[in-house]
Amino acid sequence: MRRFVVSPLRPFTALALAAAVLPAAARASGPLEVASSVLVEARSRAADGTTRVALVPARRIVPGDRVTVVLAYRNTGARPIADVAFDNPVPAGLSYRAPAPGSAAPEVSADGRSYAPLAGLRVGMRAATGDDVRHVRWRLDRPIPAGASGRLAFTAVLR
Repeated sequence: MRRFVVSPLRPFTALALAAAVLPAAARASGPLEVASSVLVEARSRAADGTTRVALVPARRIVPGDRVTVVLAYRNTGARPIADVAFDNPVPAGLSYRAPAPGSAAPEVSADGRSYAPLAGLRVGMRAATGDDVRHVRWRLDRPIPAGASGRLAFTAVLR
């Protein structure tokens, strides 16, 4: 099985996160391009009076803010890529909460070696919590077709 590992994001500061501290893209060898980003919800009022919510790049966050960590991938090759697993460290200072809406649920790990769904993860003699999660991993069930792309994401809170 090929494992494509996304470079860890730099640690967050307690006061702010500038978009410039994020790596532009982590590239695996071969035709699979992978990029990670941290997004926050931005609310705006529409002309009809409703509130619209969009995910935008994080510019400034403070402890307690909820963020979405997105892993975007694209097969730039001419052939499908099979047996892909994405292993993404949870940036220091973040507490894992859940898969983002619309994203597949990842397996999680407290040590980077043992993975399970959060409900089945244990740390010592106790059940793990989102605060214990240090890695998330998604295994793709199907090959990534040539030219195809996708996104995987989870939500977290800045400690």
